[in-house]
Amino acid sequence: MSSYIMKRLLISIPLLVMISFLTFVFVNLSPLDPAEVILHAQGVPTITAELIAETKAALGMDQPFLIRYLNWFVSCLQLDFGHSYVTGKPVWSLLGPAFFNTLKLTLVSVMAIISLSVALGVICALREGKALDKSVRGVSFFLTSMPSYWLAALVVWYFSVKLDLLPTSGMDSFKSYVLPVIVTTISFAGVYFRIVRSSMISNLNEDYVLYGRACGLPERKITLHMVRNSLQVAITVFGMAIPIILGSTVVVENIFAWPGLGTLSVKSILSRDFPIIQAYVLVLAVTFVLFNTASDILNAAMNPKLRKDL
Repeated sequence: MSSYIMKRLLISIPLLVMISFLTFVFVNLSPLDPAEVILHAQGVPTITAELIAETKAALGMDQPFLIRYLNWFVSCLQLDFGHSYVTGKPVWSLLGPAFFNTLKLTLVSVMAIISLSVALGVICALREGKALDKSVRGVSFFLTSMPSYWLAALVVWYFSVKLDLLPTSGMDSFKSYVLPVIVTTISFAGVYFRIVRSSMISNLNEDYVLYGRACGLPERKITLHMVRNSLQVAITVFGMAIPIILGSTVVVENIFAWPGLGTLSVKSILSRDFPIIQAYVLVLAVTFVLFNTASDILNAAMNPKLRKDL
């Protein structure tokens, strides 16, 4: 197992380097001159070519592309993503708190999504084709197809305006989590529920299920084995749920004024704050790679056959 983990980690390293390079390239493809953006953010009334040249020299923007990338990459390894063009503060001092705020919302949402998806997937698979299965699938299709901004508007109107039970913004207490988590769970649970259901149905026809029933094993014990085997298929999907939701909270965070990555990224894009945008894309990409690696390792731990495929 240790050799498998080392191989997966070694595969991830060149992928992370490639992601960092592409991130740097794409952000630098912007037609806007970063030095000019900085001067505008500083409120300089008259921007001249001399001022732009001085700003570039002061920030090292006049160096060759590869030198700038290597300097930025080495700094990123130390969690130094530069300084914001707008506020002048270190990027990590802005990105770090926003990342952890989004992570807290994401973890709570993922726990709700996994619990609901597994419960509904198992129940519907055991009652395949019956009224309950059809009803749950129909409702999940309908809710999943609803745009998150419209769903958020509905829950705000009902729970906050009509019933006056929950806050509509901020993260002051546990109540602040309820509405964003409801919207996120409804948006994603329908997808993961269908994955668990399909995996359970495929396990219903496996030989070990027929053999267990022929031997007189309790149905509860057989069901637990099916759930365990079904979750092996769903682990990769559930493992990627955290980075997917982490990068999909833009709408929810902006509607509920959640001080996370989604809100910060929108503000940075509108103000052309390139260092924050660059760090945001890189952090999300690295999160995807790390969670994908972690889910592969967890799958290999549960299924020894997978260790031989690498």
